[in-house]
Amino acid sequence: MSSQRRSMRLPPFFRRLFKFTSMDFETAVWEMTHLIIAPKKVFRNIYYHVKTKNSYHRPDPAFTYLLSLFFLLTGLAWGLAYANGVGQTIRIALVFVLGHFLGFSVLVATLMFFLVGRVLGKRKQGLFGPPSGGEEGLEFGYCFDVSIRAFLPVWTFLYVLQFLLLPLIAQDYWVSNLFGNTMYLMAWSYYFVITFLGYNALPYLSRTEILLAPIPILVVLWLISLFTFDCATNLAPVLWCGVNLRKPV
Repeated sequence: MSSQRRSMRLPPFFRRLFKFTSMDFETAVWEMTHLIIAPKKVFRNIYYHVKTKNSYHRPDPAFTYLLSLFFLLTGLAWGLAYANGVGQTIRIALVFVLGHFLGFSVLVATLMFFLVGRVLGKRKQGLFGPPSGGEEGLEFGYCFDVSIRAFLPVWTFLYVLQFLLLPLIAQDYWVSNLFGNTMYLMAWSYYFVITFLGYNALPYLSRTEILLAPIPILVVLWLISLFTFDCATNLAPVLWCGVNLRKPV
């Protein structure tokens, strides 16, 4: 009965969702800073966590909460600048948090859990802890950890910098197109670099360099787009919320 009760318990990540006093926001801020300037250091810390908790997944939602808050604030900013009314502004903010950030991160984590775990690892898998039997294996919780951390540069370049610079880069000039499209290249290249570093830190995975394969494709698309496509005016985050671009109020 006790073992059955333990198996039915919620994972630590969910049990700590509303225990704000137990969340390590200091570490989350440190990770956010170093994911931009030195992302490799962030994933080196997992070895300490493995030694103390026997799991690569850190059941601390502090990073998720902080980045969700940042998406909420940037969503309100985009809404105030480009939406029509309070209702549409709130909708943009919620879509940014629930759809763009959390929804996309869960989708990518799910794909990585099945693809990376079976193709690059070929081991038993767990959800929010190590698989049964004591063998190391890919955890869905760790896949989610990697996906939300990889989204930080996307938020920095495409939700913050693009918002601030949009009046300049959304112009009919080739230089504006160059600068805007380069921001997209940097954001998504950084995304795949951090994703690679996250899975490369797991000693039981092999051939993780495959995760860097999309970057050369992005470079080719970037070169083509310099003469054919303006990312800033066609892919701005607010457009995915059904709001047309206009001059900020």
